[in-house]
Parts: sequence; C-alpha cells; structure tokens
Amino acid sequence: MNVTVKINPFTNEVICCQQFSILRYADLRHIDLQYADLWNANLQYANLRDANLQGAHLRNANLQNADLRNADLQNTNLQEADLEKADLREANLRYANLQNTHLKHANLQQANLRQANLRYANLRGAYLRYAILRKVNLQEANLQEANLQGADLDFSSGIPLWCGGQSIVLDMKQLKQILAHVFSMQSDNAEYLRLREEARKFCFESHIAQHIDWLKAD
Repeated sequence: MNVTVKINPFTNEVICCQQFSILRYADLRHIDLQYADLWNANLQYANLRDANLQGAHLRNANLQNADLRNADLQNTNLQEADLEKADLREANLRYANLQNTHLKHANLQQANLRQANLRYANLRGAYLRYAILRKVNLQEANLQEANLQGADLDFSSGIPLWCGGQSIVLDMKQLKQILAHVFSMQSDNAEYLRLREEARKFCFESHIAQHIDWLKAD
C-alpha cells in the first residue's frame, strides 16, 4: 500500500486522510518523518526502509515486523514501542531512547546504537551481530539468548546479572574483555586468586589488557 504522509510544519504531527491503523503494511520507503509525532502509531509490517525518523516521537508505537533497514532513528523516542521481529539492520539508533522497548527477536545486525538508552529493554533472542553498542545503557535489559557476536561493547554498562543475562551468545574477544573486568575485582580468597592466575593468559589477549591493572602487574 502506498500512503502519502504530510507533516504539519507548526506541530510536527502527521497529516493524512487515513487513521494511523491504515499505516499497517504501508510503503513508506525513503519518507522524511523527521521530528514527527507518531506516538501510539500502528506501523505493523510497514516498509520504512531508508526512512528519516530522526528525532521522531514513536513512544508506544507498534512496529512489529516493520522493515527499518538503514533507517535514521537518531535521537528518536522509541520508549515502550513494540519492535518485535522488526528488521533494523544497519539502522542508525545513536542516542535513541529505547527504554522499556520490546525488541524480542529483532534483527539489529550492524545497527549503530552508540549511547542509546536500552534500560529495561527486552532484547530476548535479538540478533545484534556486529552492532555498535558503545557507551550503551543496558541496565536491567533482558539479553537472554541474544546474539552479540562481533558487537562493540566498549564502555557499555549494565550487562545483566539476573536470568535476563543467561545464554547470551558472545565471541572470544568479548569473553576476554568481560573476564578481564571480572578478575579485576579484589579478593584475598585463595580459590579466587588461583582462578584469576589461571585466567591471566586468556585475559591478557584482550584488546583492553593494557588498561587493566591486574594484567599489568608482575
């Protein structure tokens, strides 16, 4: 379905002759919806490939199964939106607000999520291979069964230590990075010190080894 969408330049609200529900399955490729007010919009299965949604308000929007490949979602408010099974490959989500967002089984391969807020987000089973998650807030996020292989996790915070952190798929680079941080914690427990020494060679191969004090110690 091809839908013509216009933006009111004074209120940034979407103007169209149909209700938002008609935007299900809509062909909105390359559309400019920058700063548009799309709260509660129903965009299920919509084709938003290469769309400009920078700064748009999509809180509580339904984007299940939507095609958002290469879309610009920088600074977008997607809080509490439903993006289950959405295709977000190579999308730009820098600084996006994804707090409490539903991203179960979403495809975020090579997406740029630098400094995005993913606090409380549901990423169960999400595909995040080679995604940029640098400086991302993952506090209380559900990453169970998510695939993070090849993703850039540098300076991110909040890898879950509850059941939402089970079965995360990681690569060797990420495992070395995480263990290097884990064993940087201090304890005089003999068993802990033995395990840390056994892990030294493995962790020393991490790309962050030069910044970890216990790996620099003799």
